[in-house]
Amino acid sequence: MNKLGYITAISAGVCAAIPSYAYGQTQKEAAIADNTKPSVETNAPVRINEGMQQPVATQTTTASDANYNTDHLGSGFFERFINYYKLEWGKAAPPADPNAPPSRRAEFPPQPENSPPMPFTEWPYGGATSIGVNRPASVDSPLMVALAPSRIGKAFSKAHVQLYGWVDVGANYSTNSVKGGNAPGAYNYDPRSVQLDQAVIYLERTPDTVQTDHIDWGFRIAGIYGVDYRYTTSYGLFSNQLLGHDRRYGYDLPMVYGEVYFPKVAQGLLIRVGRYISLPDIEAQLAPNNYMYSHSLTYTFDNYTNTGIQGTLAVTKNLFLQLGFAFGSDTALWNYHKTLPNPFPNVLYPGTRYRKDPGNLPSVTGCLRYESNSARDDIYLCADAINSGVWGYNNLQWYGLTYYHRFTDKLHISIESYNLHQSGVPNVNNPIVANIIAQGGTPFSPQNIPFNAPNGAQCADPAVLKCKASAQSFLAYLNYQPAPRDNVSLRGEYFDDQQGQRTGVKTRYVEVALGLQHWLSPQIELRPEVAYYEALDAPAFNGNANLGIAPNKRRSFVLSGDAIIHF
Repeated sequence: MNKLGYITAISAGVCAAIPSYAYGQTQKEAAIADNTKPSVETNAPVRINEGMQQPVATQTTTASDANYNTDHLGSGFFERFINYYKLEWGKAAPPADPNAPPSRRAEFPPQPENSPPMPFTEWPYGGATSIGVNRPASVDSPLMVALAPSRIGKAFSKAHVQLYGWVDVGANYSTNSVKGGNAPGAYNYDPRSVQLDQAVIYLERTPDTVQTDHIDWGFRIAGIYGVDYRYTTSYGLFSNQLLGHDRRYGYDLPMVYGEVYFPKVAQGLLIRVGRYISLPDIEAQLAPNNYMYSHSLTYTFDNYTNTGIQGTLAVTKNLFLQLGFAFGSDTALWNYHKTLPNPFPNVLYPGTRYRKDPGNLPSVTGCLRYESNSARDDIYLCADAINSGVWGYNNLQWYGLTYYHRFTDKLHISIESYNLHQSGVPNVNNPIVANIIAQGGTPFSPQNIPFNAPNGAQCADPAVLKCKASAQSFLAYLNYQPAPRDNVSLRGEYFDDQQGQRTGVKTRYVEVALGLQHWLSPQIELRPEVAYYEALDAPAFNGNANLGIAPNKRRSFVLSGDAIIHF
């Protein structure tokens, strides 16, 4: 299965700190409690953007922002909620908390980026709350500010728990017209439409990874509703919405995990257990964690989530090592060894039963991250969810890297490249195999998964029954910040679906896209863009396999955009 069907790390507080006033204390009240005066130049609180991996940090306030504080929001829930949006309107950062403790260890590399306008503040890596740069309860949230004076708000504050999220609405106009015809482009799946892409809610507590004197813990429960659920679906977990009915709108829980942080093991060891976003990738499932509204093919057709245990060790302030164990990719734990009756025993699956998901196997993930002392360079090498590689729901054997380089404070590049494969994928060019699939003789035949099932392979030799299916990608984003609340991204990509197993069409793709990320405030962002895709070897656009419509276009031109409102 593909993402049509990132690490969930949060390094909250990179240049920010715990906003005590967000839970009810104004800046003035916090200062009185500390018997100090608010500073005129401090770091602001951070929004943690995680769906991908990192938080979103902030920029500093100055003397001209002396009146930019939360002293006069009011006392009622709706009054405080609305007034906080008004307070932040036109600003590039939340109001600062003058009493917040340092938000990163002094010896760690400096924060490379600001957010707004970037979707992260630390160069992204997955599977962990960012070590050395995260304080708990540091998300800039109008909902938490509104709840602050209430009993539940005070209880959340005491426990360092936050409840926050966003609503993302998008639209596109393209040269395609068939339902689902923008695919293999994503996430704007349906051409010429307006839709609720995702409404997301997080309930979380993040561990304090700046301190070094005690073990800390955290958790996250993340729910999503909208058309984007099709990209996070895990086989066996609410998956009948997509695989049984091909519903346009649906829900999912892409992240449900707990964490424990051990600060005295080297520079810090963090253990995560549960369902979490797959570690590699520049892009991420959750809208605010991306430069642009649309997604690259590189991102769309690789691993999405894993369920298992993931460890991240900061060997030094520069070098991080990761080792994890999971059960395949995008498949529920309880699919392990679960079987289904085989109505058509055959040469590929000769038994009277076959495994529901043969790709649900014990898998190993290993990664290495190195960041330079200046934070101008960051490289992240990963082998993700590695096992025997047998054909499964999304049992991709991912080997690749991401690399980030900051040219100036306003210009940086993000690069990703990978090779992924599955082994023993049935050859749909072989008539015997085609009949086996049609008769229900495979775990992913239409009798088991009527819609959005994993593709077979279009093997070079039509006589073979199965073959290895591979894909090779190269992706780059060039990003320029012309103003504190604006980022311009140029995306270029090459994607080779060598056996057509990822996109359904055996072809090479090239793509170029240009987008703007404009923040009206730290809570509201707009992302207009234009994208051009071309399939070099065969028509790949304006089709829909679920409807039995073959693609008839090699080129796709898409004008699109979205609006994200955080709460």
